[in-house]
Amino acid sequence: MTKKQALQLFEERKVRTVWDDQEEKWYFAIVDVVAVLTDSENPQTYWRVLKNRLKKEGNETVTNCNAFKLRAADGKMRLTDVADTEQLFRIIQSIPSPKAEPFKQWMAQVASHRIDQMQDPELSIDQAIVDYKRLGYSDAWINQRIKSIEVRKELTDEWKRTGVQEGLEYASLTDIITREWSGFTTKQYKHFKGLKKENLRDNMTNLEIAFNILAEASATELSKQRDPRGFHQQAQVAKDGGSVAKAARNQLESQLGHSVISPAKASDYLLPEESK
Repeated sequence: MTKKQALQLFEERKVRTVWDDQEEKWYFAIVDVVAVLTDSENPQTYWRVLKNRLKKEGNETVTNCNAFKLRAADGKMRLTDVADTEQLFRIIQSIPSPKAEPFKQWMAQVASHRIDQMQDPELSIDQAIVDYKRLGYSDAWINQRIKSIEVRKELTDEWKRTGVQEGLEYASLTDIITREWSGFTTKQYKHFKGLKKENLRDNMTNLEIAFNILAEASATELSKQRDPRGFHQQAQVAKDGGSVAKAARNQLESQLGHSVISPAKASDYLLPEESK
């Protein structure tokens, strides 16, 4: 079961959500919903009291709620009560709020939009473009980033076809490619940019994204030609794909006179006024 976390916005208020691709349903952080509906200064306490009361009443909805590790405001992953759409509808009935009905409608839209995206993946790309624009990225950067997503998907499809296991093996191959063209593993690259939990690719410059695209696209084409089997054979393909981008990078840097690997990250060039 693969779970993907995402922040959703209801009237500019953040609600942490998790998409379960096996069950094909959204889970919502209950404490975030409580915060939206009640404007409570301490939604955790509000939910704890409500949860105990509902349990005493024998409410099966609360009993059946799941708990997932979600990223908290301090950046740490904390176990958090979540509810799917149906469960949350029932919990909301116990919270007196004028926002209850608008919030239910919003939840339905969130669920519907995800189903639409599954039927038409182009909608996911459209949403990504909107999100990046809202954050303040330039059109040129966004075009590069969207292309990088397409190239990455083609590469991971090729890894899957040749018997590479998702998770650790995908991460290891990614490190090989990244290290070969940039000189850094993914972890080292993030450290160089001063990143912690942030996505490395969302903090790359246009040139960095371009070379990463070249490396991954090269690895994909080499894999199709050689038809390797499993992780160990793919490791050499990953290295060779990365070396193509390394050669191009070295050639450009020799003419520029400086490295294209930059410590710059999104927070350095996405100014607050640009991201409004």
